[in-house]
Amino acid sequence: MVLTGNDPVWQALLVALLAVPAGGAALVALLPAARDRLARIIATIFAAITFVLSVAPVFAERDHGWSGYGDRATTPPVPWINLDLPWVPALGLRFHLGVDGVSYPLVVLTGLLTLLCCAYTVRKVPEGGSGRTLSALLLILEVGVLGTFLALDLILFFVFFEVVLLPMYAVIAGWGGPERRAAARKFVLYTLFGSVLLLLGVIVVVTGTGTGDLVALTGADGLTRTTQCVVFALLAVAFAVKAPLWPLHTWLPDAHTEAPTVGSVILAGVLLKMGTYGLIRVGVGVAPLGAAWAAPALGILAVIAILAGSLICLRQRELKRLIAYSSVGHMGFVLLGIATLTMIGMQAALLGNVAHGLITGLLFFLAGTIKDRAGTGSLDRLGGLRESAPRLAGLLGFAAIASLGLPGLAGFWGEAFAVVAAVRRGGPLWLTLAVLAAIGGALTAAYFLRLLRRLTHGPATPAVQALRPSIAGAEWFAWTPLILLTLALGVIPALVLAETSLPLTTLLGGHP
Repeated sequence: MVLTGNDPVWQALLVALLAVPAGGAALVALLPAARDRLARIIATIFAAITFVLSVAPVFAERDHGWSGYGDRATTPPVPWINLDLPWVPALGLRFHLGVDGVSYPLVVLTGLLTLLCCAYTVRKVPEGGSGRTLSALLLILEVGVLGTFLALDLILFFVFFEVVLLPMYAVIAGWGGPERRAAARKFVLYTLFGSVLLLLGVIVVVTGTGTGDLVALTGADGLTRTTQCVVFALLAVAFAVKAPLWPLHTWLPDAHTEAPTVGSVILAGVLLKMGTYGLIRVGVGVAPLGAAWAAPALGILAVIAILAGSLICLRQRELKRLIAYSSVGHMGFVLLGIATLTMIGMQAALLGNVAHGLITGLLFFLAGTIKDRAGTGSLDRLGGLRESAPRLAGLLGFAAIASLGLPGLAGFWGEAFAVVAAVRRGGPLWLTLAVLAAIGGALTAAYFLRLLRRLTHGPATPAVQALRPSIAGAEWFAWTPLILLTLALGVIPALVLAETSLPLTTLLGGHP
């Protein structure tokens, strides 16, 4: 029997994607403190079930995905799996979830990274609190992130977007470094600022159109051009804080530097993607005329982020802080792709999102391991890693060259085709931005090669000589999927792009 995306079995899958981690978090939190290790194992089991569920939507039988944009009256666009139920009928709010080619790779990425982080905590719990509580917080974070990627109602999207705020604050403040509380407060203040703007944008859209249904709003013309410009400006700034995009990025290095390893992986791997995904799904989809109006400014800010992030990285002397600033540059390439408002640019952005999640997640796993074992993240005190821990040095080298965009690895496609998209957009401005972005790519290679020279070459420093060179089974379990997927995506980018053409056509179809 063939089951379509509207079949109750598939609709129940969407609910299970949120209910399983939520139930796992509740169960883990209820276990007594004496069962801390058991709680971490149970959390990992629930995360594994969620990951399996996150992969399943690709098998849903579908005829055309988000098609039919040209004839919305008779064939409205629908996602692969669509669940639309009354939520608060008196206010016209609906519990509307769905998954398509744009959100699916991020759903799978979220399930994978949460599983790897939960498994990582089974072996080692960072200082500051119980592993049971940390595992429960990771599962709650997963609920918020998955809900954001699945929500097809603006109010529901906002609710899930905000769910991650307090758990991430608790992870940083509870298990982070010496300055963890200041970093956590900075994260909250910036995020709350973005949340206020997001709420204002949502209210303007819902009151102006009478609906919060993203399927109905995507590519439609229910808002005037002026209103769309206002809405897009509000949404763009709100999502720029979460991504984060220059110049609203200053909370990120502090949060990454102080966060525990699993916190940094989740933050870089999936939380940042909520901002860029929101810009594509909500910003461009709901306010296409506003996106066209703001595109040149977005392109300029993207290139500034690329160059600024690279130049700052060339001066960094702390390992996790360098990787954090590298995210500013990589997210700049994602923004540049979005700003072109072209098919190839949007696909470059989607590829860049997934590649960044895989590669930077691996980099933070490795950086956390090195910092924990050496007792420092200072590059001045780390050197000669290949002499004392050649396997760690080799893995770090792989992650670094993947992040700098070596052809054949996942980091290449998103950055290269963001530049190509800017060239194809044409005109003096976009050609200039393409050239500057390409220069930024060269600077990215420069600071990663500098990092490898300082960290892996030369005589081993006392801190590196003292670290344990062996790699535990839990570490291999956490790192191997990221390595394999970085290789696979570098060779077969269609793993992400295969089902994106139709939904992106719908998103971009509203542009003049």
